[in-house]
Amino acid sequence: MSRNSSLLPGAILITDAHCAPWRTSFIDFLQALERGEVQTPQLILMGDVFDMLYGPIRRTYGYNTEGIELLNRLAKRLEIIYLEGNHDFLLGDIFPDIHIIRREDQPLILTYGDKKVSLSHGDTVMGWGYELYTALIRSPFVLGILRRIDDLGDGFIVRWLEKEMKRKHHCRTIEGFEDMTRSRFNTMKRDGIDIYIEGHFHQNREFEIEGNDYINVGAFACNERYFSVQSIPNQPLLREAVFRKEPL
Repeated sequence: MSRNSSLLPGAILITDAHCAPWRTSFIDFLQALERGEVQTPQLILMGDVFDMLYGPIRRTYGYNTEGIELLNRLAKRLEIIYLEGNHDFLLGDIFPDIHIIRREDQPLILTYGDKKVSLSHGDTVMGWGYELYTALIRSPFVLGILRRIDDLGDGFIVRWLEKEMKRKHHCRTIEGFEDMTRSRFNTMKRDGIDIYIEGHFHQNREFEIEGNDYINVGAFACNERYFSVQSIPNQPLLREAVFRKEPL
């Protein structure tokens, strides 16, 4: 399916679902989408959708088989754009019919009416230490060595990562987040962008920076939030919704 250069009315944006065998609400959402209970012409996944999914590390596929199969089926009938995050990357071979946007190709710029919208996972402009780390974890050479060690150790690296992922708290508030974002903004790609949308930080915040709208999309892992694109004049671009398989 060819990729639109536009953000479509009714598009759904999801970020930071951190889907895993111990956190399955994203699977429930995809099943609802497949059944037609949730509808959209365009699904935009903004990274860290899976807690551990690394293309060259096949052992991570087993954690995510159902989600992988659901997304590949859905991609046959609707446009899916997947911005890789820091928990899910090198995904091209896993999702052949999904438009994969690598970190180095982010932000993805889409138009919405007369506006230009910048979409990225959000782990950019984070300092040289993070840049070195993220380059290493995406290196085929480094991943090849880690995969070999993990295989020889009967999966001990992946099991260790699983324990670490289970301990993470995804819904904490970042003090000084707005100031941090304003500092990062000075080195973000500008090029006439009107609206910046990011995930990664899980803050569910929106504010204005130098005349531009900045939106940090709330994490699906926190209260199962997702966001749909509105076409209502003089209303915010994104409308927040909460998905629950069963009501509380």
